[in-house]
This record gives sequence, structure tokens and C-alpha cells, in this order.
Amino acid sequence: MSEQADVAASFLRELQDRICAAIEKIDGSARFEEDAWTRPAGGGGRTRVLRNGAIFEQAGVNFSRVHGSPLPPSATAHRPDLVGGSFVATGVSLVLHPRNPHIPTTHANVRYFEASKEGVDTVWWFGGGFDLTPFYPVDEDIKHWHTVARDLCAPYGDDVYARYKRWCDEYFYLKHRGETRGVGGLFYDDLNEGGFERCLSFTRDVGQGLLDGYLPIVDRRKDTPYGEREREFQLYRRGRYVEFNLVYDRGTLFGLQSGGRTESILMSLPPRVRFEYAYTPEVGSPEARLDEYLKPRDWV
Repeated sequence: MSEQADVAASFLRELQDRICAAIEKIDGSARFEEDAWTRPAGGGGRTRVLRNGAIFEQAGVNFSRVHGSPLPPSATAHRPDLVGGSFVATGVSLVLHPRNPHIPTTHANVRYFEASKEGVDTVWWFGGGFDLTPFYPVDEDIKHWHTVARDLCAPYGDDVYARYKRWCDEYFYLKHRGETRGVGGLFYDDLNEGGFERCLSFTRDVGQGLLDGYLPIVDRRKDTPYGEREREFQLYRRGRYVEFNLVYDRGTLFGLQSGGRTESILMSLPPRVRFEYAYTPEVGSPEARLDEYLKPRDWV
């Protein structure tokens, strides 16, 4: 395994620590419990889960570094020349499920991947991003979220935000529902343009951008009153999260196909969720308003 993989893994372990400290501070009640694990086929990780906090019903922040061969099918779908090769993958992934329905759920992932095969040049790339899933959307919050995303992208090129914002809208899309999972953010993959240091720098900025974008929203909405109606709608909409993760999410597929730790892979699923047959919100209700936000639009 290369020195680049070591550098990426060191940064990602530090990012996990920094995010967990920030979440514990704003929650003010619960703390993360760590579950260190090893993968029989190579590597391991640290799963951290915070449960039953004052703000977060559940928050999971994972670090992993795994290696082995052969490459899983999800990793070679677009790179058939690497079929049968070996890999090292390291990353941090998180999903934060707040208790208050007026605080959006958020997801983020940043990762480094390296693949090699005899007779083929070693390839590496970064990927990741973050996205926001509100239940009762507030324009001020969404504009702030996208402003943070736009500003962190600006030093890397005039078109970076527009490209990665569009990629996020297209990736986090439930085709069978005809709707986006939320209001988007950034998504990128196969990033090696400009060299390792530049790509690492961008990925660092994405990791910090998650905190800069999300924590002010939590602070603004954490005391908003809610009742059983809002809570039931939140649980229903969490079902969309389950659908996406189990049907479309490439990280979930990679983890399961590569023999990863099942509990850590599925840590992203909400602790409580409900499904309701043919649910339709009342016309003109706050719940019906969400539909307007589940299609791509320009926010900044």
C-alpha cells in the first residue's frame, strides 16, 4: 500500500475525531460510543454511534481502511481493465438523524481509493460530498448550505460547484419515486485531476464544509416546537432514506460486496422509520410543501 494511502487515512481519522467532537458539543448530552473492528480479508475501522441525544436521535460517523482482492464489481463497473485487481479503500462516512423534524437529516462521505493490477498502471482517486434532507424546508437554511458548498469549491475552478452540485442532484435521485432525496449539495468521484495534494486539499475542504454548512442550521432549528404530526411525517420521509441506501447507494453496495462489516455499513439507516401505503399529504399542508423542493433548482 502506498504512502498516499497512508496520508489519506491519517487525514480521515483526524476528520472523524473532529466531526464527532463537534456533534457531541452541539448535542450537549450524549456521547459517541466506539466500536473498533477488523476485516478478516484485510483492514478494519472505527464505527462511532451516538444515540438518544438531546438533539440527535442517532448519529453515526464511520472511519474505515480496508484492502484486498479482487476488486468488488461496484468498483470495476466503469473500469473493466481493473477486474481481478487489488485495492485499498479508506474513508469517513456519516449520517446524522436529528430528533426534531425541523432539523434536516444530513449525510456526508469522503474517501480515497487505490487500485492496482499486474500489467496496468496503479490508479487512485478521491470521492465524496455532502447532501441535506429536510422534512420542513426553510429557504434560509438551504441557501446557507449551498453558499458554503459554492464558496469551498471556488478556489478549485469556476465550474466546480456547478458540476458537483449537478452530480449530487443526479446521484441522490430516487428514480422509482421521481424525486430527489433532498435539496442536494456536492457529489464527486474519480477525482485525481491536478495531482494528489490538490485533490486531498479539496477533500479536506469538503469535510470542513459539512460542519460549516450544517451546524448553523442545527443551532437555528433545534428549539422549533413540533408535535406528533411533524414527528410522524419525519418518520415517513425517513423511509426514502432507507429506499435510496438499499437500492442505489454505491457505498453500501461496495461495502457489502467487499465483505465489509454489515453493522457499520447499515449504520446509516434511521433508528425509527415508518412506511405507509399510498400516503398523500393534505393539499396545501406544510407536509405537501416538501414536494416543491424535491426537484433540482439553483439556490445561489
